[in-house]
Amino acid sequence: MSATEPVNVHLLDREYTVGVAPDERTSLIAAAKLLDSRMREVRGSNRMAAVDRVAVLAALNLAHELQQLRDEQHARDREVARTLQELHRKLDSVLGAP
Repeated sequence: MSATEPVNVHLLDREYTVGVAPDERTSLIAAAKLLDSRMREVRGSNRMAAVDRVAVLAALNLAHELQQLRDEQHARDREVARTLQELHRKLDSVLGAP
């Protein structure tokens, strides 16, 4: 089990301390910056919007984007597998395999 270190991140001008493995610090900070940016987009000019609502909507938007990327990756994986199968079939026919 690796040790964690505290990292302070800022989301909508609020500071949060999160424990993270040292080798994941940079990634966490980048993720916090992305989330802060999305939360600011969702909030827009409405400074009175409830932070929890803004956070949920930003998280939902990010989760939707992640799901779309996963779906695209899955489709690419299927296409690569199909292409490899076709190449194997062609190789087998050229090499005279049954």
